[in-house]
Amino acid sequence: MGKTTVARTSSIVAGAVAIAMLSGCAWNPQELRAEVQLGLQPNQDVIALPEPEQVATAIDRLPGVIEKTFDDTGVPGMAVAVVHEGKTVYSQGFGVRESGTDLEVTPETVFQIASLSKPLSATGIAAAIGASDGALSWESPISQYMPNFAFSDPVVTQRATVGDAFSHRTGLFTGAGDDLEDIGYDRAQILERLTLQPLDTFRNSYHYSNFGVTIGAEAVAASRGQEWESLMDELVFEPIGMTSSTARYDDYLASDNRAVLHAKIDGEFVPRFERDADPQAPAGGVASSVADLAEWMNVLLHEGESVDGEMVADADALRQAMTPHVVSGAGPELTVRPSHYGFGFNASPMLSGRMAYSHSGAFVLGAGTAFQVVPELDLGIVVLTNGAPVGAAESVVAQFFDMVQFGEPTRDWTADFEGFFAGYLVPVGDLVGETPPSDSMLPSNIDQLLGEYQNSYFGDLILEREGDVLLARLGPDGVTQMQLTAWDGGVLAYAPSNENAPDGSLASATFTRVGDDMSVTLESFDAQGLGTWTKKS
Repeated sequence: MGKTTVARTSSIVAGAVAIAMLSGCAWNPQELRAEVQLGLQPNQDVIALPEPEQVATAIDRLPGVIEKTFDDTGVPGMAVAVVHEGKTVYSQGFGVRESGTDLEVTPETVFQIASLSKPLSATGIAAAIGASDGALSWESPISQYMPNFAFSDPVVTQRATVGDAFSHRTGLFTGAGDDLEDIGYDRAQILERLTLQPLDTFRNSYHYSNFGVTIGAEAVAASRGQEWESLMDELVFEPIGMTSSTARYDDYLASDNRAVLHAKIDGEFVPRFERDADPQAPAGGVASSVADLAEWMNVLLHEGESVDGEMVADADALRQAMTPHVVSGAGPELTVRPSHYGFGFNASPMLSGRMAYSHSGAFVLGAGTAFQVVPELDLGIVVLTNGAPVGAAESVVAQFFDMVQFGEPTRDWTADFEGFFAGYLVPVGDLVGETPPSDSMLPSNIDQLLGEYQNSYFGDLILEREGDVLLARLGPDGVTQMQLTAWDGGVLAYAPSNENAPDGSLASATFTRVGDDMSVTLESFDAQGLGTWTKKS
């Protein structure tokens, strides 16, 4: 590839000409030119690196960037690894695995990586495709391997492919199935009930869906006659040498060197919750270390081949996964660059013009992770934290690639990402911030409300009284319980607490009687109109 210089944009040049004419100054077009590195074709042209040794310079400066971001965000622990030209060139841990202890984070510390699981799972599918002798592809229909699974639309049931599932375009809305996981249902129970979920336009809509991805992964596992977790062991973790990685929560708990989750409560990171993501393991249930993930990034950068020369994943299938297939985000203005999603990967051009492949992971209960690879530079970075998503991982990634490409960070990424992720930590529910009536009390007919209520999607709800406490039990065998408190007549209040309901959430439970029929609607469960239970006669 060669280098040349070109005017940045015609509008900038025209504006500069006008300013020069108005001010009476001579205009020097060379001042408005940027060095461009030419590719084999125009859409491979990129802004050239400032210096030939820019990657090495950025790696040297990286520890200072990490330490500042670590201090500014206050996350308890962080681990970072960088790979370049087939080697791990940086690997370091910062902070502690659990606040209040002196258990230091190392590159081998195992973190729950949340949605960074998705591109790992896509790698597993690319490996399965390569091992199938042409029988399996991203275009394989889900119904071929899961004949008993059904979406609410028979056409989607018949036509949806593994690729549709991994690119979030089946029509399932964001959160479909997550609400069932929150109250204790396992993977099989959740997939069975997804047939009751409404759908948006098939292949013409994008809705980020954990259980959409899980459906696709389960279909591939079924094609091989094995469970998904075993597929990942056999096709990804073992061949790459990811000895600390697992798609099983129990394996994560068994690790002697693991980081615990820290939710952010009242401004502090607190190790209060656990997060068993086994039901959605393909989408968010992997645990790994930066040492392991560095080896995986090298596989991505070298078209499915490990540093030992072993073909882990089919090159064409992996390339398809990392190719944009759907617009995942676009602003209202024509000046906004759209973002794209492949099969389990974010796949979008950077400011410099280089293509980047990435993903973030977030558990509101206490994890924030991110990785990014840039094939044109043969370079990748992964950042894992054990704090609720505040943008720490994404900020380190962005600052590092800015230093590589432009010499300095282009903006205050830590502040910007903190603002972006702030919405993740906002309490949910229609009663948040509301003041209950001063004369609020439990309904006088409270005993008539007690009993069992049924709901086809969420299952039974049992309302019972224990002394002065009114409890709602839901989920399999009533495993999840919530206390209902007085609010306003037939409206009671409850405080959901789970991965999708941060600390401080407060929602209404509205009881309605029509004739002899009594029902209750739980507002935080009613996003798709499925949150009403009817009392059994």
